Amino acid sequence: MRLHTLYLTLGLLFVLVHNSSGQDNIAKPWHYTLRKPDARWTLPNFDDDKWQLGPGGFGTADTPNSRVFTLWESTDIWLRKSVSMPSIPGQPALMIFHDEDAEVYLNGQEIATFKGFVTAYQIVPISAEHARQIRVGENLLAVHCRQTTGGQFIDVHLIDAEERPKLPDPPPATQPTISPLITTWGTEVTAENAWTEYPRPHLQRQQWTNLNGQWDYAITAAALARPSQWEGKILVPFAIESKLSGVQRLLAPQETLWYHRDFKLDLLPTGRLLLNFEAVDYQCQVWINDQRVGDHIGGNDPFSFDITDAIRLGENSVVVSVQDATGGAQLTGKQRLRPQGIWYTRVSGIWQTVWLEQVAARSVDSLSIKTNAKLGTVNVTATLRGQAGTGERLSATLRDGSQIAATATANGHTLQFQVPQAKLWSPISPFLYDLQIQLSDGSGRVVDEVQSYVGIRSVGKIKDAAGHWRFALNGEPIFHWGPLDQGWWPDGLLTPPSDEAVLFEIQYLKDAGFNMIRKHIKVEPRRYYYHCDRIGMLVWQDQVSGGLNPKWTRFQPNPEDATWTDDDHQQFMHEFERMIQTLDHFPSIVVWTPFNEAWGQHRTMEVGAWTVKRDPTRLVNVASGGNFWPVGDIADWHEYPHPKFPFDNARFGEFIQVVGEFGGHGWPVEGHLWEVSRRNWGYGGLPRSLDEYRERFRESIRLLAELKNQGIAAGVYTQTTDVEGEINGLLTYDRKVKKISESELHTISAPLLK
Repeated sequence: MRLHTLYLTLGLLFVLVHNSSGQDNIAKPWHYTLRKPDARWTLPNFDDDKWQLGPGGFGTADTPNSRVFTLWESTDIWLRKSVSMPSIPGQPALMIFHDEDAEVYLNGQEIATFKGFVTAYQIVPISAEHARQIRVGENLLAVHCRQTTGGQFIDVHLIDAEERPKLPDPPPATQPTISPLITTWGTEVTAENAWTEYPRPHLQRQQWTNLNGQWDYAITAAALARPSQWEGKILVPFAIESKLSGVQRLLAPQETLWYHRDFKLDLLPTGRLLLNFEAVDYQCQVWINDQRVGDHIGGNDPFSFDITDAIRLGENSVVVSVQDATGGAQLTGKQRLRPQGIWYTRVSGIWQTVWLEQVAARSVDSLSIKTNAKLGTVNVTATLRGQAGTGERLSATLRDGSQIAATATANGHTLQFQVPQAKLWSPISPFLYDLQIQLSDGSGRVVDEVQSYVGIRSVGKIKDAAGHWRFALNGEPIFHWGPLDQGWWPDGLLTPPSDEAVLFEIQYLKDAGFNMIRKHIKVEPRRYYYHCDRIGMLVWQDQVSGGLNPKWTRFQPNPEDATWTDDDHQQFMHEFERMIQTLDHFPSIVVWTPFNEAWGQHRTMEVGAWTVKRDPTRLVNVASGGNFWPVGDIADWHEYPHPKFPFDNARFGEFIQVVGEFGGHGWPVEGHLWEVSRRNWGYGGLPRSLDEYRERFRESIRLLAELKNQGIAAGVYTQTTDVEGEINGLLTYDRKVKKISESELHTISAPLLK
């Protein structure tokens, strides 16, 4: 059994400093265990050498008014500490903060018991009878605390009530949970093979250079300038908190993370040289050869800087500074400074591919592709970079394998195709056309050429014979059946360890009978959606959450919105627009979800109406499980563990009705837990056996099938994998154990897709 000590290094340093100032009893660490010890554990001569060592107090940081030095998340904890008393106190007392029940022993005798919990330290006098246990010199203080629900915390001190000591605040955490878990792909990652694939599959060029690999790093106080020396190496594109980064260091909100690496240019570009970042969390500045070339705010979208005027022949240097508060109005998703429950380890800095791209002075910057399945049409709108030339021309070729399916040319920015007998994209037949686009100047010379692809499909809604709204794909009704997918990894955190790992997971879900994935509060690397396009998986894409929450009222009338400032709202919308713009190309994405469970939900009608107008080719689920406002296309209810839906409310009659989350059945797999001593949990309590776990899953699917017959158009099962303390995945966090096989999942869920 292992309890991760969040602050062990700084905590022990604190102990040494305060021991030297005479405050031994406050600062001295405890011996502790999470396994029920021998009955003699309260006695002074009991051998606790094999117990763990950590500074108090013990608990979780969300417990009100607690001062957590050592994380404790299990049900029981047993503590022992020797305290030195130079004299017998005039008013002996315990200074205690307990959540919940606690028993306190002094030199082997129980001197106090406490029931329930308190929300601050209490001074509890020790009776005269029990005070006789106090000795001049060393005394053994032993404590047992048991917690069953809500927050938890235990800290106890033997004091003189006339001289209440001042307790120090815990130092900032510097080390994340150090878990032994690693994926098979993670064990194979090296500086040479770290994400070497082309990162932008829907707009590809030949001339590019991957800058992933070993970079120098350093951490400074936010107000400090560039570091005078580098602290070590970090493996890009893995966040500094992750195992695969090679650092595993938490970045504090007041700190700045610095990166540096060199690259060599044997020839200067004939056009422009772009430095591309697929994602950096959260606010960064970039220098080339000490010249500042750009800034960016937002942790989930790709961005580029034209560095042509800053580069030189031969060696060049890149320096990046990053600040990441992981709080306030910042869009952080599932990241938290103090992870627990459904919240996970923070992620800071570069967490997706960094790359150089050589382009012409006039070139294609982005593509927007719209298709119509009924008409067999494709419209491609190109945004061009650089100064327009006289007589320039766009031309495009759409190919079905080696056969030309259609061609188009235009003097403007929009190309239109009519595809005879168009092959449509769907989960059953995920057909993709290859697309080549050329930009020519006035003399007919090709100045830029990009490769892309197209999936022809139309998304909508349709009523069935009973009058229920259903999702439609290419004009036909389709039941959406998929998992909630967090996209977290034990070795890379937000960054998958490799492209192969992404492929494995999507293919597992496809083989298990799912036709949809709800990508939950995370934007994946662009190659993720490319694989969904190829394999044939519909995607519901959530916006990353953050900021102030309103009261969560779900489907109750008169819903509330949180009050956001104009600046915070504008940043939210900027990042939302950037997500839609970045992912617009992928035919697999069929639903946008701005809000989830009232997290950061604000100006819902405005945001919903904007989303509907921004992308009329997809459906809008404005608030999955959140406060229902009549905008968009979907009414989404969350229910754990088994699915339900409140059909009796007429307000939802014109909306597609879905169960956007349910299930969450947990099963711990020994040897595959993020942290053994953590409260590893699932919804509805843990089953007694693997068979019971699987039976709970079957019952949920049986109930969902009944709901489908009553009008439910989609079900989202929580979830693809275990994540940190959540053990409600179909796969373990390291993806090494399938709790239910693909074939069994496919058989169980088959009635949903009939």
